[in-house]
Amino acid sequence: MEFDSRHKPIIAWAAFVVAALFFLFEFVARIEPSLATSEMAADFGLSRAGFGVLSSLFFWVYAPMQIVVGLLLDRFGARRLVLPAILVCALGVATVGLVSSPVLAGVGRLATGFGASFAFVGALYVVNHWFPSERFAVLSGVVNAVGMLGTAVGAVVLTGVVGSIGWRPTFLATGAFGLLIFALAVLLFRDAPAQQEDVEVHDSPLGPLYDILRDSQVWLIAVIGALLYLPINVYGGLWGNSELAQDHGLSPIAAETAVSLLFWGMAAGSIGAGALSDRLGHRKWIVFGGGVAAAVIWSGVLFSGTGSLCLLAVLLFLAGLFGGAQMLTFAMARDGQDARSAGTAIAFVNMVGIGAALVFQPLVGALVDRLGSFALALALLPLALALAAALTLLVRESRPQPKA
Repeated sequence: MEFDSRHKPIIAWAAFVVAALFFLFEFVARIEPSLATSEMAADFGLSRAGFGVLSSLFFWVYAPMQIVVGLLLDRFGARRLVLPAILVCALGVATVGLVSSPVLAGVGRLATGFGASFAFVGALYVVNHWFPSERFAVLSGVVNAVGMLGTAVGAVVLTGVVGSIGWRPTFLATGAFGLLIFALAVLLFRDAPAQQEDVEVHDSPLGPLYDILRDSQVWLIAVIGALLYLPINVYGGLWGNSELAQDHGLSPIAAETAVSLLFWGMAAGSIGAGALSDRLGHRKWIVFGGGVAAAVIWSGVLFSGTGSLCLLAVLLFLAGLFGGAQMLTFAMARDGQDARSAGTAIAFVNMVGIGAALVFQPLVGALVDRLGSFALALALLPLALALAAALTLLVRESRPQPKA
């Protein structure tokens, strides 16, 4: 398909907006069960453990799909994959709201995770193919900020909606929002011209993966990204409210407010780190500085013992702000690749980061049971951040590969 050069910027930004909206929708769908835990468990006749399994089905399909998504994007391009993914994700959310069987709800949750697995990597793939290389970091930061803010705002709004109309109508309304994004994608989402030329180049669909798995720098960057993202996965995603209530004496509402500042900080930090990186033309030292600063701040959050909501909110915002440097790991992985392998490299880094949550969320819970202290169990976070900063020193920084 040929594009009029006068309209190319409009088409590019339309694709970017649709991809960012899909990531926002995916993030809301990801956390939605946590907003009505008791009600959903009662409706499906599940124990808390059983409901935990139902909710986690999203991640069990999402994480392993990342590498598949990267390979498919590099092979076939974005439009042919992202459009059906939005539809599957939306129908999966609606299915959970419609059915009474926990088995069918599990199918809906699996479908939600399957469709959602294309959102983040698909959005970064759009950035990589539609925009200049020197804007990749800041625009990928904007994508991440959309997801973080969606979590911070959406959780509060949807909690109120669930209380007003119930969880089932809320899930159906969320699914309808997903269908609206699908309609917008059909109208506005297009592949970049260069992308159409690139997608058929590899003789084998596993060609990009073979190259990525042999690249020790990509493995190193993926581990760094996973360590830097642990506070979002572990504290923001599961244990933060409990830690703030037990160790700092905050009420549930105050704890939720404080945790939300972590996501606000991450949103600001993702954009700020991307903009600074693109301006300076460097990634490595920004990631190093962010890791060191975040490790110090998380130590203050966990071991200060303060019960001041204001101080904790400030500390968590700053922890998210400096932790936003994690988004640069996607740019670092992408910089060493040509356009044909960029999607696979980005997906690999994301897969390792999400996979770490499957290990560290239950590990922290086990440590709390054994040690009787959230602070001691969550000491893993500043240690992980310090390790990430140290490992960053081993990265050989690459310049972005120009588009063909």
